[in-house]
Amino acid sequence: GIKGFVKIYPYVDDISRFDNLKKVHIKSKNNDEELQIEEVKYQKNMVLVKFKGIETVENAEKLRKSFVEIDRADAIPLEEGQYFIADLLGLEVFLDTGEKLGVLEDIYNTGSSDIYVVKNELGKQFLLPYIDEVIKQINLEEGKIIVHIIEGLI
Repeated sequence: GIKGFVKIYPYVDDISRFDNLKKVHIKSKNNDEELQIEEVKYQKNMVLVKFKGIETVENAEKLRKSFVEIDRADAIPLEEGQYFIADLLGLEVFLDTGEKLGVLEDIYNTGSSDIYVVKNELGKQFLLPYIDEVIKQINLEEGKIIVHIIEGLI
């Protein structure tokens, strides 16, 4: 980061939500620290954030490949049918026939729709688009997602 600004590639629908954040958690394999936000700028599909105490390129470089998380209390309330990615990861995924497909491992945003990455017990990955024809039900209470596989999808 130039002048201590850190580039963040957000997993949020509205990146302007950073305007109202005062603090975030920076998480990596060896680190979990809370940082105070001093300034926010926007550039294309990323957010540039100036954190208190991060003054140099070297300091900013130490945050490379970290994840930025916010406290649930600081999150924007969701509308019906919307979910936090953190709540979905790890859910079991079942076909509408009842057969277990695997576990939701990751979610990618492609712009037009999210892609759910499901991994089965053998380690094979399935990429499922988040569209009504495929994702039939998400049940956080039961910890599962029901999907319908359309022809040619897997």
